[in-house]
Amino acid sequence: MQTNPPFYAQNLLDFLTNLQISYRLYTHEPVFTVEEAHKVDKEILGTHTRNMFLRDKKERMFLVTLRHDTPIDLKKLSDLLGVGRFSFGSPERLWTYLGVKPGSVTPLSILNDTGKKVSLVLEKAMMEADLVNFHPLDNSMTIGMTPSELMTILEKQGITPQIIDLSPATPDDNQI
Repeated sequence: MQTNPPFYAQNLLDFLTNLQISYRLYTHEPVFTVEEAHKVDKEILGTHTRNMFLRDKKERMFLVTLRHDTPIDLKKLSDLLGVGRFSFGSPERLWTYLGVKPGSVTPLSILNDTGKKVSLVLEKAMMEADLVNFHPLDNSMTIGMTPSELMTILEKQGITPQIIDLSPATPDDNQI
């Protein structure tokens, strides 16, 4: 079990500065849900995101980051990725593999996956935005950066995400 993840908010921000990543940092009340984040989002420019920590039947883990308003059907997503049916990963697994607690999940959580056990999946439309926003491992802050800056961070750490097209989504009872 991970007791001290390699990255936490402050040293992540230092890491980004050392990589010369340009980002905007916003501080706010802690948010735990997409609904709570909407209250904060109004004052922050750019595309807002949501993250899902998932596992399949074979217990492979996935971190999926998409625009906050993209409808998603987990069955269709698992079919698209060619894996078994998804379920949400537990808070314990989230901490063990990504070193964050629920509410603080971000695509940058993948930096804490030192065992390379989690696959990162990014939505294509999100990666085509001018600016994307997510937590820097702490849900009382939001950072905004370009998708190319996000890719630079991942590449510097040897992480290659899957970028998938989740549109057009057809309305379905299984969407979340």
